[in-house]
Amino acid sequence: MKDFTYTDRAPERVVLVGVELRGQEPVESSLAELERLVAAANGIPVHSIYQIRDAPDARTFIGKGKVEEIVEIVRATRAELVVFDCNLSPSQSRHLEDEFEARIVDRTELILDIFARRARTKAARVQVELAQLEYLLPRLTRRWTHLERTEGAIGARGPGETQLETDRRLVRRRIEKLKDDLRSIEARREREATAHEGFFRVSLVGYTNAGKSSLLNMLTGSNALVADRLFSTLDTKTRLWSLSDKRKVLLSDTVGFVKRLPHDLIASFHATLAESIHADLLLLVVDASRPDAEECLQAVEATLSEIDAIAPRLYILNQIDRIQNSMDLEALSRPERRCVRISARTGAGIEQLDAAVCNILDEGTVIGMVSTAAADGRTIAELRRGGIVVHEAFVGDEWRARMRFRRALFGRIQQMAAHGAIRAEFDGIGPGDGGCGDRLSNPFV
Repeated sequence: MKDFTYTDRAPERVVLVGVELRGQEPVESSLAELERLVAAANGIPVHSIYQIRDAPDARTFIGKGKVEEIVEIVRATRAELVVFDCNLSPSQSRHLEDEFEARIVDRTELILDIFARRARTKAARVQVELAQLEYLLPRLTRRWTHLERTEGAIGARGPGETQLETDRRLVRRRIEKLKDDLRSIEARREREATAHEGFFRVSLVGYTNAGKSSLLNMLTGSNALVADRLFSTLDTKTRLWSLSDKRKVLLSDTVGFVKRLPHDLIASFHATLAESIHADLLLLVVDASRPDAEECLQAVEATLSEIDAIAPRLYILNQIDRIQNSMDLEALSRPERRCVRISARTGAGIEQLDAAVCNILDEGTVIGMVSTAAADGRTIAELRRGGIVVHEAFVGDEWRARMRFRRALFGRIQQMAAHGAIRAEFDGIGPGDGGCGDRLSNPFV
């Protein structure tokens, strides 16, 4: 059984191949990103070429003339690898390898390789290996072409078919083991989430290398890895963020997205992406200085839709200090988007971000008056843990407070009132009075 743990190898010379199908995004920007992906995988791009087609060729994806052209390029550049900026079928990869006499890697395989290089924790390694094996399973026949037999024919059950069946069985068994491990990881994270249910949960999402880790460090004082490279963060990092009103929220930095992120990878990383799925608020970070910022944003939105992340969004237009044309910034700030313009590098706009988060979180709160016996310290402590005290006072033998509660915890407050532990009257959903900056005390702790 092959070990999928990444080991260092010498850089390979790589030819990049792009294909623009009619109606799809321009191939030039996609090839530019492919070059960065190859560099992230320790490859050396030596040539880039593309073709515009109405539809893929069933045998080789690209046309016969383009195949012959790339054969000459591979020979002239002494390339060891050809990377396609699309997903190839197993038969297409096999035919292209025969033509080029070089290894073939498609976009999905390349991204999986980068993830394997970046994985450090057990959770990340399990998720990456599962995605690799799911991708590999239908492609195992490529490893056994030297022993091929016509399946089902008399006298054709040779050693190639036997070994292929063995490999498939081992891969399927390993996939089931990894899925069991992931279920355990998800169950543990669910328990951790339950333990923190008194906190608002805010998740940083966005395109890879958009500045999410830099923003996490600035807001929370943490020291998460910041690097100018794709997919520098694979493991979710969660830190306490103290807002200007003394409220604390859980802020999570998640894996970055990319255009056409492999479906197997999204499925495998469900345990990590759960932070975005269950968040109360998504801070969608966009590198506004990129010329293709809108395309990147659309790729993120598509991935969030695929994982059913439906939390409210606040669009963080980052890198405003590097924007040359203000019209590009205006184009991103659409009326239907709630946007904040910041620079995670210089700190510009951070106060506006804080205020915007306060206001949005207040929209998801229930406001009302609660009271209980002044001597019932246990109940008072539970209320303070679950909500924000706007005003409070001891009146005779009674503790009274005007408070905000997360809607997710409102059911618990209703139960306490039904059992006579407290008295409560609620006005409705926030923001109401006591808005951001008007609270007297108590974060969600």
